[in-house]
Amino acid sequence: MLDQLLTVLIIAALALAIIGAARRVFLWRRGRPSQVAFFRGLISMPRRYLVDLHHIVGRDKYISRTHVATAGGFVVAAALAIVVHGFGLDSAPLAWLLIASALCMFVGSLFVAKRRIDPPDRLSRGPWMRLPKSLMAFSLGIFLVTLPTAGVVPADIGGWALAAALSGVVALGLGEMFLGMTWGGPMKHAFAGALHLAFHRRPERFGGGRSTGLKALDLGDREAPLGAGKPEDFTWNQLLGFDACVQCGRCEAVCPAFAAGQPLNPKKLIQDMVVGMAGGTDASYHGSPYPGKPVGEHSGAHDQPIVARQGKGLVDPETLWSCTTCRACVEECPMMIEHVDAIVDMRRHITLELGVTPGKGVEVIENLIATDNPGGFSPDSRMHWAADLNLPLMSEQGSADILLWIGDGAFDQRNQRTLRALVQILRAADVDFAVLGNDERDSGDLARRLGDEATFQSLAKRNIATLATAGFRSIVTCDPHSFHVLKNEYPELGGDYTVYHHSTFIADLMANSRLQVSPWKGNRVTYHDPCYLGRYNGEYEAPRNVLKALGMEVVEMQRSGYKSRCCGGGGAAPVIDIPGKRRIPDMRMEDIRETGAELVAVGCPQCTAMLEGVVEPSPQVRDIAELVAANLVQPGREKPAASPRPTVEVTH
Repeated sequence: MLDQLLTVLIIAALALAIIGAARRVFLWRRGRPSQVAFFRGLISMPRRYLVDLHHIVGRDKYISRTHVATAGGFVVAAALAIVVHGFGLDSAPLAWLLIASALCMFVGSLFVAKRRIDPPDRLSRGPWMRLPKSLMAFSLGIFLVTLPTAGVVPADIGGWALAAALSGVVALGLGEMFLGMTWGGPMKHAFAGALHLAFHRRPERFGGGRSTGLKALDLGDREAPLGAGKPEDFTWNQLLGFDACVQCGRCEAVCPAFAAGQPLNPKKLIQDMVVGMAGGTDASYHGSPYPGKPVGEHSGAHDQPIVARQGKGLVDPETLWSCTTCRACVEECPMMIEHVDAIVDMRRHITLELGVTPGKGVEVIENLIATDNPGGFSPDSRMHWAADLNLPLMSEQGSADILLWIGDGAFDQRNQRTLRALVQILRAADVDFAVLGNDERDSGDLARRLGDEATFQSLAKRNIATLATAGFRSIVTCDPHSFHVLKNEYPELGGDYTVYHHSTFIADLMANSRLQVSPWKGNRVTYHDPCYLGRYNGEYEAPRNVLKALGMEVVEMQRSGYKSRCCGGGGAAPVIDIPGKRRIPDMRMEDIRETGAELVAVGCPQCTAMLEGVVEPSPQVRDIAELVAANLVQPGREKPAASPRPTVEVTH
């Protein structure tokens, strides 16, 4: 009796799940084409799930262990349930294995239930609150109905009444586990997430790799949309990625804009994209809203504007412009969703198609077009800060080991101090370097984050043409934004270089005894990780090694390394200046004050400007280069024996 009911239930659930899966695939395929390694992705999926994904999930030990027990138990139990009960394979060993996996899943579901008793604010409620019950129903139901197959109890125990009751419990679990995966519900991420890992738009992120550069638009393709104006303008695997969201809220918890009360919540943004893909409103969303914006006011469809010129659309423009592009959300996402890519794609549409870049965005873009720098300064004044330094020009010298990329800090008096300190260090280490001088242009970072891909590509291609006439081994810059763009975004346009952030280069010089410094005599120091150096490029140790080589006692902030809080200066945020309840740099300065350090070391001109803009009292803000230059042994004093100059095995 029980076997017949279970067979019908499981086969029906499988059939409906397959229909739901086909429907879900149809929704994803509304997106634009995207080339993927289909079979390689499928073959790589287990490793990506068990290793790469769990590397992120494992940061929360409670959830990691819960997920291993619950998800691992479910996968094994579901497969065996289909074989044992769906196809009627009467095997005691398989039955016992099914019982063990169901018990494992049940234990995991208890921890899920515990987490949901008093869930943190970042977790979504609504349907997610029933998930523990569904997990328990499936695991406990499968456990009980398998006992007769294992020979623990007689096959005909209880008669039709008990069989019907147990079948009802199993059906409840099957509804969530099988149908919910493909028709929508808390388990939807299990189906979409697995395929998202297989067909991720950045497969190079797996296996310990890193991929953070924005992907270029093909501006020569008149048929391709300029950015994402409608959900269907995203690529199909981007839509798949949105659908993989588990609504855990880890992105929400680390987002600086959300913490500052600006109208952005990366979790809700992804859910809004799912609403647009499938059609409907955000009324069924049960998580934290955008600060200051109630739930239920947004709606859309796959072929409707994301940001409507009139009416609400899916999202309001200020939501997209609140993002600092710090990638904290991407770094924390256990499903490895690319929030920043989506936001910049939508900004591209607003800027290039709608032409309504807010704040000072239009002025900055016009300045970049007219003067090659965002401040509108005369291009011929780029080197005025170094009039007394007699810097070697690449155009005159022809070649050098190191090309020093100045960046637009050349027009900022505060950053000029950092540049002068860096020049002092390079000369103290007898580094063969030169600069482009007035031939250098803005790297294009700001234009690209504002969504003006055309201006970015124009600047990048002109810089690439200039760099092609210069002979150098590698580029060094003190600006992480220029560092990132030159290193990770120029190659797609034909400019492939080895690029060093100045903290990495200085650390190498010190490690090779190329610099003689006196011991630091100040008090404790803390270090602020720039987003575009840390999360974007994985460089956390070199700046700290420099500080330690100076003899400094470095005390870490609670949010440091990959967890570092953004200063608020990235993604053109200062240019747009979306108001919130607090300022992001003020929050970061609170983190700094908590350490008790009297000085905060930085490695980014944007971070310097944002942190120095905080109302005092606050610790001093000094760039890594300034600290090293201040402690260089003065010329004329005894120096250590010369060491071989480090070579860079790079050509361009």
